[in-house]
Amino acid sequence: MDPAADPIDDPSDASVSLGPLPATGAWQPGDPVGDRRFQTFATDHPLVLEGGGRLSDVTVAYETWGELDAAASNAVLVCHALTGDSHAAGPQGDAHPTAGWWDDMVGPGRAIDTDRYFVVCCNVLGGCQGTTGPASVDPGTGRPYGSQFPVVSIRDMVRTQRLVARRLGITRWLAVVGGSMGGMQALEWGVMHPERVRALVPIATASEASPWQIGYSLMGRRSVTLDPAFRGGDYYDAAPGDGPAAGLAAARIVAQITYRADLEYEERFGRESMDRIDHFSLDHRFEVERYLDYQGDKLVRRFDANSYLVLNKAMDLHDLGRRRGGTARALGRIHVPTLNVSISSDTLYPPHQQQRVHERLTADGVDSRYLMIDSPHGHDGFLLEAEALTEPIADFLDEVAKSDA
Repeated sequence: MDPAADPIDDPSDASVSLGPLPATGAWQPGDPVGDRRFQTFATDHPLVLEGGGRLSDVTVAYETWGELDAAASNAVLVCHALTGDSHAAGPQGDAHPTAGWWDDMVGPGRAIDTDRYFVVCCNVLGGCQGTTGPASVDPGTGRPYGSQFPVVSIRDMVRTQRLVARRLGITRWLAVVGGSMGGMQALEWGVMHPERVRALVPIATASEASPWQIGYSLMGRRSVTLDPAFRGGDYYDAAPGDGPAAGLAAARIVAQITYRADLEYEERFGRESMDRIDHFSLDHRFEVERYLDYQGDKLVRRFDANSYLVLNKAMDLHDLGRRRGGTARALGRIHVPTLNVSISSDTLYPPHQQQRVHERLTADGVDSRYLMIDSPHGHDGFLLEAEALTEPIADFLDEVAKSDA
């Protein structure tokens, strides 16, 4: 279940380099830094996680755009989804294997206008693009955490983002914006730190993971762990071509199907075949299979199998009501303007989940708005429908900014 899927693109995309697939696509110290910045925390005492795990010397990679104003009142936190990272905007390069995952939304004159707002995006805890995760070196052993990396939650991610905000001098975000797993983080910000946000924009998300979503997650994680090259999670010394690429690619294929709608696949691929069908063979491939294989390999080159498991489980564990007396009571802590956005064809995070959040907030007297984006792109509509999202989000942020001016 990976709501940060890449847009449908051409399998001939030159961004996928040749050669054997790496054991991990994680960023490592010594690799090009690019636009990343880093903050390290928990150096004198461990960070105790919600599930009981502990981490020391926690590094968070983040990127920023725009300038923080003198009152530190124009900061917007953009939160990424499962296989996203801190590179929300900007070009592809040696340090960044893909262009910004929300490049059409973050930038000068765009919905989240960097001429006006100071925008921050952090790679989440447990990730693999500069923030402490399973591929990072455990300071206690001098080796990658691998199978010993603890379970993290969406709440743990928010705690590390708050630490970054404190270092940057931001006491209150103008808004927290995100889709899918990013939307989970936005909602948690509103519940955990209602006094530290002025507005929320959760997109294509839910107040808790559903059994349907958890079932798809299990398929993805099982694909990874059943790969013999996964080695129980301790594969970082494997040579290129000898890591858990097959398992991670299979997980991506399962997920990629759930991110889109049937109609889009039908219109793009139909029953086009790569091979002749006058002689049947189990090796025969349809164009849609070639596309899915390509997406699987592409993820392997920029992501890490263990991070996939850790973040995927964090999404399953997402439940605003856990240890808070239920979802309604948890949502009752949100008192700021909230723009809830759904995608009409989203079957993975169907609109009724976001509608329930909106209805609960409205019942509590919150200034909650609900927007349905009519899109054929399924769950990935939050990444692809920039034109439909731009005006509503830009207007909402403008209204929030002016309300405290």
